[in-house]
Amino acid sequence: MISLFKPNSEAEKLRKKYEILMKEWHTLLNINRKESNKKFAEAQEILNKIDRLNPN
Repeated sequence: MISLFKPNSEAEKLRKKYEILMKEWHTLLNINRKESNKKFAEAQEILNKIDRLNPN
C-alpha cells in the first residue's frame, strides 16, 4: 500500500515546534515578559537540537 503522508523527520518535527514556540513568544512579548523569556529559551534549546541534527 502506498503511504499518502510522508513521515516527518525529527528535524521537521523540531522545526514545527520551534515555529509554534516563536509565535507564542511573540504574542507574550507585550503581555508577560517573564513568560515570553521562558518561551524564547525553550525555542533556543530546540534550535540548538536542530543544529546538532543538521551539521551542514
